[in-house]
Amino acid sequence: MSLPRVRPPFVADERTQLVGWLDMQRAIVQWKCEGLSEADAYRPVLPASPLMTVAGLISHLRWTEHCWFEVLFLGRPAADNPQFDDVEEDLDMRVEGVPPARLLADYERQCAISNEIVAAHSLDDVGKHPEFRSAGATLRWMLIHMVEETARHAGHLDTIRELLDGEKGYY
Repeated sequence: MSLPRVRPPFVADERTQLVGWLDMQRAIVQWKCEGLSEADAYRPVLPASPLMTVAGLISHLRWTEHCWFEVLFLGRPAADNPQFDDVEEDLDMRVEGVPPARLLADYERQCAISNEIVAAHSLDDVGKHPEFRSAGATLRWMLIHMVEETARHAGHLDTIRELLDGEKGYY
């Protein structure tokens, strides 16, 4: 199920606007994957960044959602998230062999969990994980950060997609 690529209303409460902007960026991420071959999803096009593939970015975004909303905000264990691996850097982007459809489904599922967490808490609530300084941020700050993070990587996906097959467009 793809999210609609629609900007939030010009006049709305803060939560509606923050979640609306984040959902729009998430929808752009999904859109950048539509019609892409499985081979191209794993094909690196940036010589100095071989992990910066469509598949790698989708996985990274999924685990970043998990990191901020489940681990840092709710205080859940970090052990399942490859971003917290002390042995191998960028493990969340090393997804060779995982079908892109599964990566997208995992990302979509994680975004739904994130939205449920956001809906159940005040924007002024702060994170609960005792081991990470970033957990001291408010949910508002985390949402703004996730809009920035997702938009930045949607831009990467836009560039990568154009380099792969010429597909382009903002929304």
